[in-house]
Amino acid sequence: MFNPKYQRVMCALALVGLLGWGGFPVHAGDRDDDSKGRKDDDHDQRVKTVFVIAMENHNWTQPSTITSPEQIFLNPAAPFINSLANGTSGISEQVAYANMYVNAAPGDHPSEPNYMWAEAGTNFGVANDDDPYHSDCSVDTLQNTDQHLSAFLTKDKKTWKSYQEDVNINLTNNVPLASSLWTVPLTSHSGNFTVAGSVNEYNFSTQYNYAAKHDPMVFFKDTAGPCPATPSTQYPPLQQLALDLQNDAVADYNWITPDQYNDQHSALSAGYGSFVPASDQSSIAEGDNFLARVVPLIMASKAYKDHGVIVIWWDESEGGDTTAERIPFFIVSKDAHENVGGLPYSNTIQYSHSSFLRTMQEIFRVDPWHGYSWLGDASNATDLSDLFKPDSIN
Repeated sequence: MFNPKYQRVMCALALVGLLGWGGFPVHAGDRDDDSKGRKDDDHDQRVKTVFVIAMENHNWTQPSTITSPEQIFLNPAAPFINSLANGTSGISEQVAYANMYVNAAPGDHPSEPNYMWAEAGTNFGVANDDDPYHSDCSVDTLQNTDQHLSAFLTKDKKTWKSYQEDVNINLTNNVPLASSLWTVPLTSHSGNFTVAGSVNEYNFSTQYNYAAKHDPMVFFKDTAGPCPATPSTQYPPLQQLALDLQNDAVADYNWITPDQYNDQHSALSAGYGSFVPASDQSSIAEGDNFLARVVPLIMASKAYKDHGVIVIWWDESEGGDTTAERIPFFIVSKDAHENVGGLPYSNTIQYSHSSFLRTMQEIFRVDPWHGYSWLGDASNATDLSDLFKPDSIN
């Protein structure tokens, strides 16, 4: 039985759909000419640091005919995620979310092309989940272009890191390697920690599962480097995130990917918590637990408190690519739109990964007003400014 408060939220969402709560879509290109000559002296009022947490393979809402995978909204296996929407999380004043975030493009599947899209506004014709290089180090899905977000950030002297779970660790005991030994994680790998007592700190399983397909920067030659993998401190193991937050050593742009268990992609072999045997609900619960632990960790940091934003992002729609299959998308920030009627703000403006990318370009000022081109389909997209307080991102 669903929580009655959840039922009230469902009614509220239905009203949102009827009224078009959130107003008219806003394209960055629709701004007054005055904004094109804006100065950087308003930086203290704008978002400064971005943390993207990448999740997998579930819709927020979907037609009743889709039964697998299950949707996230009102799902008892996802209490934390639902608390972000229904106002019971304790951080409601810092939450806003989208109710019409849809697939980047019809047919844009499986995962990998969507991660590419979030970085470059296109999938480059890729329609698989291959690693960037073949096992013999010949090129597979690697792209030789600097027209992508992390390249723009580097050119503009802004920093980025890609925190990936189950990379740059000792795969026998889950202990991070010394930073001098970190390399670009070009190759997917999975298995079990073999040293007694070694477990994943979030789900307490011995299983590990890193997927390069969920690491957008490794698909671009200038940010991935050659094969065999070369040293890099821009791809820290996930354990490093807590240390970097504590030491105020995070980057301007931080991409965070849990492994394929903690991102809701796959179920642990034994299931999770009360959701046994392994099932889609156990996958959902694994990811919900991860977010419930990582979001507060980030929120406690100086980087977050000083105009930081956490973007909780899912990769693709399931069961169809229409507006009926809506992807979860949340922002957590002190710069989020104010609550409405005591609940976190939401809207029914149609967004996609192109909207996300356009907004990242605006936040970091690597957009046409600062000498950069829109990346791919970001040129056609509605930005996410409606989810933020005025003047937070542009």
